[in-house]
Amino acid sequence: MAGGYIQADETPIPVQMHDKSGKNHQAYLWQYGRPGGSTLFDFQMGRGREGPKKFLRDFKGILQTDGYIAYDHVGGSGMVHACCWAHARRKVFDALKLNPDDRLATQLISQMDELFAIDAEAREADMDHAARHVLRRERSQPLLEILKKELLSAQAAVLPASALGKAISYTLSLWDKLTRFLEYPQLELSNNLAENSMRPVALGRKNWIHVGSQQAGPKVAAILSVIESCRRLKLPVREYLASILPGLADLPVSRLPQLTPAVWAASRR
Repeated sequence: MAGGYIQADETPIPVQMHDKSGKNHQAYLWQYGRPGGSTLFDFQMGRGREGPKKFLRDFKGILQTDGYIAYDHVGGSGMVHACCWAHARRKVFDALKLNPDDRLATQLISQMDELFAIDAEAREADMDHAARHVLRRERSQPLLEILKKELLSAQAAVLPASALGKAISYTLSLWDKLTRFLEYPQLELSNNLAENSMRPVALGRKNWIHVGSQQAGPKVAAILSVIESCRRLKLPVREYLASILPGLADLPVSRLPQLTPAVWAASRR
């Protein structure tokens, strides 16, 4: 949270209940991560606003998410909420799959792809945030002006309840949050890093079926936090665990923050 820029996402996780009903409860893992930095998973029994509201209560930086409404009205005063272009593109692309000959959807996808191409050019040129900010102002901003006109024009031409109509409404409703990357150079176009961090959980569900109890949820979240942070920081997980686990139980609690993946990685640079 000290980094000032968090990407967040959530995914369902079944929890075995011991109430004789024989049914699993659908809980959620909420993930909060810094691009290029650590990640933290937070276990909650539901998908309501209570989870992110509690976790982000004092956060005053940039929060980037999809369009899920639970992320609205969370965080401290001055928090900036940004949204993800990959989600907006995906909704238009899903509409295009239903009607591959739709010229409106094809045009919108092409313009969104151009936004990502501009950022890809900045990455390939190894630009810092300041240089990328200039490039975005020069090329992304005019493209966004054209794209918004195209979206408004398309909205008037399609049925609101159609897949494309819903995709356009989604994008326009989040427009201010989608275009915040023009104001904040560090902001990425998409929340894909957060989504990619959820894939091991999605794959894991097929293998371990459920978490054994509500009490086990936070422990699972802690393990995932360590493993995913190591992955993002390019730390060999086995080497990291082999270094910190021996003697861990004998250390005072005050020493534990020094053993987190981020601190451990920094001390070995």
